[in-house]
Amino acid sequence: MKILIVDDSPKWVMWHESAVKEILGNNADIDKAFSASQGVEKLTASIDLPYDIIFTDMQMEPDFLPLYAGEWFIKQIKFFNEYKNSKVIVISAASNIRQIAEKYEVEYIPKYKCNDIEEYRAKL
Repeated sequence: MKILIVDDSPKWVMWHESAVKEILGNNADIDKAFSASQGVEKLTASIDLPYDIIFTDMQMEPDFLPLYAGEWFIKQIKFFNEYKNSKVIVISAASNIRQIAEKYEVEYIPKYKCNDIEEYRAKL
């Protein structure tokens, strides 16, 4: 399973990566990006073999205001027909995370629930 994790915090990237590896073991081929812009670079570089699952933070670099960087990134994912079957999981501390996830028809995990491996298992 090919997975992309996008978060501007290296600590959070490592946290999500360890959760995914705990669940999927060696079946996870994980790429990482540390900004929404870097995430788009990874998407385009992998266009011939799209990611199955894409994790993204909402609040990253401020370049995309009034949108959160994560919202901008989700819009970029949706732009690529090759990613129409990819599962997108938003992970954020933003109070409106559920509304954002519903708006873009993606999954979500509030950051305060990230210490529960079952939250990841339910989304994978």
